[in-house]
Amino acid sequence: MELFRQYRPPVPLNLDPIDSTEKLSVSVANDSGVFSFRVTRDSTKIRLWDTSIGGLQFADQYIQIATYLPTDKIYGFGENVHQEIKHDFTHYTTWGMYARDQGPQSDNGLGQNLYGVHPFYLALEEDGKAHGVFIFNSNAQDVTTGPAPHLVYRTIGGQIELYYFPGPTPEDVVKQYHQLIGKPFLPAYWALGFQISRWGYNGVSDVKDVIDRTKAAGIPQDVQFADIDYMDKYKDFTYDHDKWADWPNFTDYLHSQGQRVILIFDPAIEADYDVFQRGIDANVSWISWPRADLVPQDVQSQYPMAKDTKIMLGIVWPDKHVGFPDFLDPTGVTTQWWADEFKRYHDLQAFDGIWIDMNEPSNFATNQDHDKKRGVKGAPGDTTLKCPLTGPDSTFDMPPYKTEGVYIWGDSTTMSSNTLCLIASTMRGQTNFYNTKSLYGYSEAVATWAGLEKARGKRGAIISRSSFPGMGTVSGHWLGDNRATWNDLRSCETEGKVLS
Repeated sequence: MELFRQYRPPVPLNLDPIDSTEKLSVSVANDSGVFSFRVTRDSTKIRLWDTSIGGLQFADQYIQIATYLPTDKIYGFGENVHQEIKHDFTHYTTWGMYARDQGPQSDNGLGQNLYGVHPFYLALEEDGKAHGVFIFNSNAQDVTTGPAPHLVYRTIGGQIELYYFPGPTPEDVVKQYHQLIGKPFLPAYWALGFQISRWGYNGVSDVKDVIDRTKAAGIPQDVQFADIDYMDKYKDFTYDHDKWADWPNFTDYLHSQGQRVILIFDPAIEADYDVFQRGIDANVSWISWPRADLVPQDVQSQYPMAKDTKIMLGIVWPDKHVGFPDFLDPTGVTTQWWADEFKRYHDLQAFDGIWIDMNEPSNFATNQDHDKKRGVKGAPGDTTLKCPLTGPDSTFDMPPYKTEGVYIWGDSTTMSSNTLCLIASTMRGQTNFYNTKSLYGYSEAVATWAGLEKARGKRGAIISRSSFPGMGTVSGHWLGDNRATWNDLRSCETEGKVLS
């Protein structure tokens, strides 16, 4: 098998473009012995891209292309902390695009990579015409913006696959982009209504109090959310039969009042209960170690269901170790199992929408000695995931260039910090986590859409924390954790516009 085979994301694209009144032309130059190309708007002769500034450079695990830009009015790239909607080209700024479990630093953050990856931007030219550029790549990548104006794009995997949208209006650019990646899904009407969501409910009585208080204040409420508090020890497809014993009955009551319920589900499945066992029995695809000799047997041997597998076990909210389903399973078996689990749980408690979280995917304390986030030292699920950071197996977890999405978090950060080992096998051995990590939220959303359809048989709503172009065909996006400050509200406005 080739070590660095070019990877192309298995995300469907519609290659039939919308007709435009504007046309673009591409010309190739090699005058100085350095390959370069130009993309020009026919009507004005404006160069949308001119790579003669630096040409194209490539090596194993590294591709770079640089271009002059016709304007500094550039909007997009993400998902990052933005203090302003428009990019600032008066100085150099590097933006990492690498999915990470990271709450936004709304007060003074700049450029930190967050939950999703969106290598797309919209530009406004000096005469008011607009164009867009999409780089179809799911590997870790970054882009540097700077004076002239210009940008430098780098990625450490995949290929350079560029799509240009001629506009000429911003609305036209967005339509042309959606024609390529897919049009947004139509949520149920109620999903556009007034909603309440928070973390930290201590039981059904807390939820009742909030709903009653909201109603007494004359504030309309269409949807009630529930975070992981409702689960039995944070395990998917369960509810706490103590503090949340009346949860199914109460959701039935909300339905009788014309209200709806959205429940949260995480992708990781604890390795010792019936949901995991049904996945094993169904031959579900899991993110796994590529070789048996890499499996940490001191962890694997704790779980009879996983003992004879290569499933990569990690740590998140449940008490014990978890496995991560590989939703890019080309056989469709994993999606079918996931959908069946939603139907099974919906039969216990009727819900209307699904909130998927932790799907960068997040893993606690990777390469650390102890999981400080949970504070469960010495418990059965406390042994942390260790990735190969030296030697011949460290190629994917410690590449020569790690991108700004790693460097911005400090010298001790690696590609696998806050997530799984990038050496992991995905797509039933067809590729590895190095290529597919930032597609995890997208692929989970697609599988969850199948689950919601099977569970309810009618339209609902899904929101996902991690995202990638094309996910909007099945799911919305939520902007992740915040502290409910005024700066967070401003950040929501900025990020919402950047991502729209």
